[in-house]
Amino acid sequence: MPLHVSDHPLVSRKMTLLRDVNTSGVDFRRILKEVTFYLGYEATRGLTTSPKEITTPNGVVHHGVTLGQDVAIIPILRAGLGMSDAMVELMPKSSVHHIGMFRSKQSLLPTQYYNRLPKGEACDIAFIVDPCIATSNTIQAVCSIVKRWGAKKIVVVAAIGAKQGVENLLKTHPDVDVFIGEVDETLSPEGIIIPGIGDAGDRLFATPGDELDIGEGKKRKATE
Repeated sequence: MPLHVSDHPLVSRKMTLLRDVNTSGVDFRRILKEVTFYLGYEATRGLTTSPKEITTPNGVVHHGVTLGQDVAIIPILRAGLGMSDAMVELMPKSSVHHIGMFRSKQSLLPTQYYNRLPKGEACDIAFIVDPCIATSNTIQAVCSIVKRWGAKKIVVVAAIGAKQGVENLLKTHPDVDVFIGEVDETLSPEGIIIPGIGDAGDRLFATPGDELDIGEGKKRKATE
């Protein structure tokens, strides 16, 4: 099953705190990291292992395992940065590559402004992290970019999503697994998850709805 919605009571409690308008930026960052750690633990369940022989402190040879895949963590700038540290803690030897996207307020379509996927060095499995899946236009575009890069498997980890957006993501990319904290029923005409957690990037970095210059004197709000 490609969609995995957490039913863990600790995740539910922490999602309630993420939703609360009274949660400070400092606490929002900490709680999002904790939620990501729980979701990431489940999302990595399908990783394969290879045999590894080690010696224990008791001088006994033990036939253990090591991870058998090349793993990359891909946060979508900027809000995905709030999730990448937790994923790195789970998989310290994984590489981290960044993709920057912003979404037009008018069309709700994404535009790429940054890409640091190393050419010719695609991974076995890519974990794309972003707190919110609203329309899913952005994360659909990133999945397509990562597929063209050559990743053999893609797993999306998100804190929250809108039902419509999640369904559209899975329809466009049925081979992608999605691990998510909670799914809300409503997506506003402006592409906002309702009740949602607000603008994750603004809450993470305490910014009052910054705008991004995209050239020719035009500006768009840098919403994730």
